[in-house]
Amino acid sequence: MKIKDYLKPLPVALLAAACGGQDEAQERPNIIVFLVDDMGVMDTQVPFLIDSAGRPVRHPLNRWYRTPNMERLAERGVRFPTFYAQSVSSPTRACLMTGQNAARHRTTNWINSESNNRTDYGPPEWNWQGIRRDSVTLPKLLSAAGYKTIHVGKAHFGPIGSEGEFPQNIGFDVNIAGSSIGQPGSYYGENGYGALGGNRSRAVPGLEKYHSTPTFLTDALTQEANAEITKAAAERRPFFLYMAHYAVHSPFEADPRFLGNYPESEKSAAASAFATLIEGMDKSLGDIMDHLEELNIAQNTLIIFLGDNGSDAPLGDENGHYSSAPLRGKKGTAYEGGMRVPFIAAWSHPDSTSALQQRIAPIRPNTIQPQMATVLDIFPTLLAIAGAANPEDHVIDGFDLRTQLSGRHDTVRHESFLMHFPHAHRGSYFTTYRNGDHKLIYHYNPETPTRPHLELYNLADDPHETTDLALADPTRARVLVLQMASALEDQHALYPQDSLGNSLKPLAP
Repeated sequence: MKIKDYLKPLPVALLAAACGGQDEAQERPNIIVFLVDDMGVMDTQVPFLIDSAGRPVRHPLNRWYRTPNMERLAERGVRFPTFYAQSVSSPTRACLMTGQNAARHRTTNWINSESNNRTDYGPPEWNWQGIRRDSVTLPKLLSAAGYKTIHVGKAHFGPIGSEGEFPQNIGFDVNIAGSSIGQPGSYYGENGYGALGGNRSRAVPGLEKYHSTPTFLTDALTQEANAEITKAAAERRPFFLYMAHYAVHSPFEADPRFLGNYPESEKSAAASAFATLIEGMDKSLGDIMDHLEELNIAQNTLIIFLGDNGSDAPLGDENGHYSSAPLRGKKGTAYEGGMRVPFIAAWSHPDSTSALQQRIAPIRPNTIQPQMATVLDIFPTLLAIAGAANPEDHVIDGFDLRTQLSGRHDTVRHESFLMHFPHAHRGSYFTTYRNGDHKLIYHYNPETPTRPHLELYNLADDPHETTDLALADPTRARVLVLQMASALEDQHALYPQDSLGNSLKPLAP
């Protein structure tokens, strides 16, 4: 008998009968945020990129990956071709939890568990301690509104010993497998997910009952998530499940269930392993959707699917057109491949005529929403959908997405996005600012602080960032620098420093 047979909760048929007509009885929807680590917009068979007429375009990477359950979710809801996150993990997760941009909450780099990783010229006061107990967070506000809040998977909200180390400290009622770590020690149950083999300093906690079994990490987390959904349904409470997979972060260990689908002759062994992590994540999505239907709560459950930063697929040069092709760049860079992530919002049940759905957040099935959106929008959107209140003194940098989810254009939202990264990584000491069709990348160059470097792209004409217009259009570059500088000041940003400790605020050309 397999280990999951021992771990099954009440038989689904019995529980569904006990829950009765929860779709009709429950006044507020269940909410699932399904967050995939290091998944870029091209790491899927679902075509997100569109042509000038708004039609989806399938590229070679869409034919390499296998994500039928993402396809299933997209057919039930709306997907966004241009959805921005931060370029690395912890900043995006703090944005999602607080509704504030990284420049404002100041967790501007990924958080190292053991020590401050500000890098040589980074701002000394950057928030490497992450989210605090007194922070206003999405799970706290949903809990106050009556939701059961469940965290499953990767947290990465704060380092070892910090208040944000464990999700229970920031508003989650339940925490499974979340701690300070940003990657798993191993995906293999035989290795105890790092506790018995692999990188022991990054062992995934709380899954000891799966140790020494062939249960892949992604599947173990899915079983745990479904068990918590079962409990919440039995309690007849609306729930917020933050399903934050460690996949598809390195180490690129192949999920043996899917390895035969990706011949190494076509791409490298690492690329094939990465593809199996994608497919395993997709199976998790399907397993959760199936479970919701078995419990008769799918029609009452909203799923938000997204990645936390651009792709880290092991394909070619990090600043080139490889891992996110045809987009440029990957995780950690200032280019579109480092910032743009998949985003789908859908009611889990295919019947979109539910009175609750229509009253709270009607979503047009199988729709593509061409208007820009960002990770900052999830916080206010979910508060509105849940009927939860945001404190008056808590600043939110995002917009309520409900107009866009319905397929309409939101005339209220700003067509701009600021991503501030005052640290060294694949792309170092930069701020990216998009306003309308134009995108500015400002490189601070701390070693030569009087000579910053600018890049300027017209994404309408050049979506793949091949032609730098900074020298050809200096007037527009100057205007964007001034707008970017104003946005940074408004959000009380911290800046890189030169060798003497002076803050390097943007200089207009």
